[in-house]
Amino acid sequence: MSQNSEAIEKLKHAPALPGVIEVILGRWSPRAFADKAISTDDVKKLFEAAQWAASSSNEQPWRFLVGHRGDETYKKIFDTLVEFNQGWAKSAPVLILSAAKKTLGHNGNPNHYGLHDTGAATANLSLQATALGLHTHSMGGFSHDKAREAFAIPEEFAIGAVTAVGYFGDPDTLPEPVREREIAPRQRKPLHEFVFTAWEEPAKF
Repeated sequence: MSQNSEAIEKLKHAPALPGVIEVILGRWSPRAFADKAISTDDVKKLFEAAQWAASSSNEQPWRFLVGHRGDETYKKIFDTLVEFNQGWAKSAPVLILSAAKKTLGHNGNPNHYGLHDTGAATANLSLQATALGLHTHSMGGFSHDKAREAFAIPEEFAIGAVTAVGYFGDPDTLPEPVREREIAPRQRKPLHEFVFTAWEEPAKF
């Protein structure tokens, strides 16, 4: 990793928060990925972490399609991306498409929490990636219709997101508007804007 990349990793690291675990503070979503493959063993670990996410009624509604750069699955996922995302995601060695089963397995009723739980599984995957020295970048800028058609995904499944996975690369490889965002400090809303005791009434800590 270049000195520039190391400096940006430090810049993107969240401020130290007492009691918050390091892997959460170190997680962020780059667009610059290094030209370096991920071992099969590490990719497996990502999905083992996803496997143990919490899910309503233990339905585990998530499904993941994983493509490695150069294979047909990767090409199909890549082809669903909007042009802007294709511009940077092409350097990621792994692309993942998620989907969620819309119905409950035990009675066929609607599962209103399928995408929520699939998001939780993806969060597990992303934190595991951070622990392995990898990064993820999940995106909504892709065609759900193209994804469904490319993989013959049944209507019983809702399309989730596409996640790029890889090692952090050189931000100088990105076009200027994207590079500016890559090297800018991260920001988050303060707790009082989203943690309430009554609607729009901030909780006191």
